[in-house]
Amino acid sequence: MIDIKALQKDFEATANALLRKKVEQKTLDNLKAISEQAKEKRQQMEDVTAEQNKLSKEFGRYKKEGLDIAPLQANINELKNKKQVLEEEVRQLEDELTSIALSIPNLPDEEVPNGQDEEENVVIATVGEKPQFSFEPKEHWDLGEQNGWLDFERGVKLAKSRFSAMRGTAARLERALINYMLDFNRQRGFEEWYVPFMANSNTLQGTGQLPKFEDDLFKIDGEDLYLIPTAEVSLTNLYNDEILSSDELPMLLTSYTPCFRKEAGSAGRDTRGLIRQHQFDKVEMVAITKPEQSDEVFEKMVNCASDLLTSLGLAHQKVMLCTGDLGFSAAKTIDLEVWLPGQNKYREISSISNTREFQSRRAKIRYKDGKKNILTHTLNGSSLAVGRTLVAIMENYQQEDGTIKIPTVLEKYM
Repeated sequence: MIDIKALQKDFEATANALLRKKVEQKTLDNLKAISEQAKEKRQQMEDVTAEQNKLSKEFGRYKKEGLDIAPLQANINELKNKKQVLEEEVRQLEDELTSIALSIPNLPDEEVPNGQDEEENVVIATVGEKPQFSFEPKEHWDLGEQNGWLDFERGVKLAKSRFSAMRGTAARLERALINYMLDFNRQRGFEEWYVPFMANSNTLQGTGQLPKFEDDLFKIDGEDLYLIPTAEVSLTNLYNDEILSSDELPMLLTSYTPCFRKEAGSAGRDTRGLIRQHQFDKVEMVAITKPEQSDEVFEKMVNCASDLLTSLGLAHQKVMLCTGDLGFSAAKTIDLEVWLPGQNKYREISSISNTREFQSRRAKIRYKDGKKNILTHTLNGSSLAVGRTLVAIMENYQQEDGTIKIPTVLEKYM
């Protein structure tokens, strides 16, 4: 959540930053109006409280000196009633302000380039060499059917569209990738966790999925539970409403989970293959840091995911997202896009974000620095989306006869 105190202190600077992230002006005007009302009412309440305290001190003197206390008591009672009314008004306004703020995205870092959408993202590095073929490379769905790896029809039969089934070598390769990614991250200092695949509404609010993105979540009927869209939700909220010690930070966490998304608003996009599914496997990285540590840890996470792709022999590029493509909770994001020769394009396979204190303010994740409690920074990133990595291996390691080689680092996992 954005810092409401900073908003009230310098509304113009906050508003200008949010306009870069495509927040509508009318939303900002509404936010400003309610913020000013809440600030004004709180000041009135504090003035009444100060006057009430002043008269209460006089009360004892009046009694001691035998003065008539009736008028003074009447004033005190009047102020008490006025204070109760103002307290309720302040509570309602601040609840409304918080409700609006929960749907306001994070402020982008100054270095994030302005832009309307993904077309204005900036490629900052290209890593590895694209494979060269003496034949026309096929797309992964054709390779999957040819090798008996992927069964899209039976996936739909079992569930509905955007579900698939993997068979034989593909199923083993999926499992091998999960194990390899977890081992790779663990060697880079990330502690492995196994977490629930469901989360309650407070947990999802903590990382920003609720209330704004409820339509993209699978809700469990009759329960305050949702299937998680990413392990970021579970890993970050392990420390929800906790005060950590300074020497515990930074915390580096990794976990494998299946992820579940309705893909609301993606109708007609990537309807074939594994790129955009309702259920997919992902190995996630999460970091919880002191504010001064988060930039360094961000680079560490980007390098970890990039080196993982390099170890698999997959060419990719690093892309700085512009303001128009930046996620709700992110202050800064670098996407890794892997080369898919069958599609003849780069496609996103990892997204690493620094959310600064945005999620920590929502989830109340703090650390003690001396006598002060300070909000942590939280970061998250895919390392990697497993299904998309499988796709990349199929397309980059395909042979002319349609068979598929296995990257050397995965052989022992197979």
